[in-house]
Amino acid sequence: MSTPIGNNGTTQTNAPTDTMGPNAGTSASDLQSTFLKLLITQLQNQDPTSPMDSSQMTSQLAQIDTVSGIAQLNQSLGSLSAQLSASEAGQAASLVGRTVLVPGNTFTVAHPLSADGTPDTSKVAASPFGIKLPAATSDLKLQVVDSNGNVVNTIDLGQQPAGVIPVPSFKAVDAGGKPLPTGNYTFNVVDAGGAATGDNAPVPLTGFPVIGVVTQADGTPGLTLQTGQTIPLNGGASAIL
Repeated sequence: MSTPIGNNGTTQTNAPTDTMGPNAGTSASDLQSTFLKLLITQLQNQDPTSPMDSSQMTSQLAQIDTVSGIAQLNQSLGSLSAQLSASEAGQAASLVGRTVLVPGNTFTVAHPLSADGTPDTSKVAASPFGIKLPAATSDLKLQVVDSNGNVVNTIDLGQQPAGVIPVPSFKAVDAGGKPLPTGNYTFNVVDAGGAATGDNAPVPLTGFPVIGVVTQADGTPGLTLQTGQTIPLNGGASAIL
């Protein structure tokens, strides 16, 4: 509808506000405001002999409140997700320099570093390793094998509960108590008390230092190990030493 203004023929269009068009607001509050305007207009123009059904009005109000509540919930979840991501990134960064146990049956014997940072050739030490036990064992024994396939020692850990069992007490010596030569070794479970078999079989674990943190393809933090392998922060390591 157009209304003339003044004597020069200028007109003004009195069009109602477009509440449903492409320029209308789409947030929960905008939708709620639009709904209430339409409801008020409907109430003002209803037929007195056939008024609105109050149950329909109550149902419509409940629906718009639900939409508003879902929008607020989504906003809260988004904020919580951002906080969790920041927390995970900080947790991952704190693990740089620590050692994690991941599936594998190898370890290394090397000379430990002295106080000045040089290798102490008078000593040898084994890198961390361990065993993950899905079920308790009555007598856990590990066999240490050198790079030539020779069994150099057997570690008797005795009765152990289910869980991750680090082997920090191994002193890198052979069966006769002599220091092992530096190099790479493997270990195998030779006895788990007879109960840890099948799905309950022990899982060998080997330790690697964490040297960095990266963001993975899915946006979650990952840990870069000394070997160059990247594992997820959550679920990638069996234990942190």
